[in-house]
Parts: sequence; C-alpha cells; structure tokens
Amino acid sequence: MQYWLVKSEPDVYAWEKLAREKRGTWDGVRNFAARNNLRAMSKGDLLLFYHSNIGKEIVGIAKVTREHYPDVTAALGDWSVVDVAPVKKLVKPVTLAQIKVDPKFKEMLLVSRSRLSVMPVSEAHFERVLGLAETQL
Repeated sequence: MQYWLVKSEPDVYAWEKLAREKRGTWDGVRNFAARNNLRAMSKGDLLLFYHSNIGKEIVGIAKVTREHYPDVTAALGDWSVVDVAPVKKLVKPVTLAQIKVDPKFKEMLLVSRSRLSVMPVSEAHFERVLGLAETQL
C-alpha cells in the first residue's frame, strides 16, 4: 500500500463532485514528476484529496481503482491518468496552514514542493492527517 496526495482546484474538480459521481479519472496532469507519480500508483493505493488555490486543505480520502493508462485529453506528449473513487470525506479538513506549522510534517512534499500536483505521502504523514482530521478509515 502506498499513499499519495492529489491536488485539484475545487472550482475545476471538487471532492463533492467525485463523491457524487462515485468515480473519476485523474487527468490533465502536465508535469513530468506528477505524471511519474501517477504511473507509480497501484490499484488500492490511498489518496489525500487536496483542494488547491481555494481552501488549501485536505478534504477527503480516495483510492486508485485503475492503474495508469494514456490520457486521451492530451493533444501532444506521453501523459497518463488513473481512475479514482471516493473513500471518505474528512470529518475536519486539514489546512495547509496547519501542516506548515506542525513539525511532524517538516519533510512532507506538500511543504517543500508545494507546486507538485501529485505527490507521494509517507504512511506516518497519512496517519497524522487522519488524526488531525478526527477521521478513521
């Protein structure tokens, strides 16, 4: 089992839309590091769903339901997508501000490489987010 954080602007693709539709395709990634992270995902891996720009907070947990395949939205290049499904909405969102002041997140990529839209998360960071969110899986 691996853990990841995926970012979406809530006015483009919000947690609520994924929850309502019960499945989605994580497409439109146009950064090589983020694409490689999508390609490293396995079916069943868990994702922290982060609302970027508006809110700047982790709001839910999703899972990978289909491993990477070509992104048909890409006009040019070798890009990939994964399919995802919602697992659970967090009881309390965990904000970027909370993460930045918590010394336990010092090494989290969300702090050090904040512009990356798909990133690995350690199990310890994943569990810490669940604790702050007062959420159990």
